[in-house]
Amino acid sequence: MAVPKKKSSKMRTRHRKAAWKVRLPTLSRCPQCQAPRLPHRACQECGSYRGREIVEVE
Repeated sequence: MAVPKKKSSKMRTRHRKAAWKVRLPTLSRCPQCQAPRLPHRACQECGSYRGREIVEVE
């Protein structure tokens, strides 16, 4: 089994773990109803994607 030759310092460990930041998802506006939606996905409000109705919304 591999064993590290030297102990990893707290600074090195914390610096590595600091890269995992939580980011807010990027939102874009639906061209049909102007509701915020995730890019490259059908709109949850009107069910359209790229100008066509993909999902039937009640």
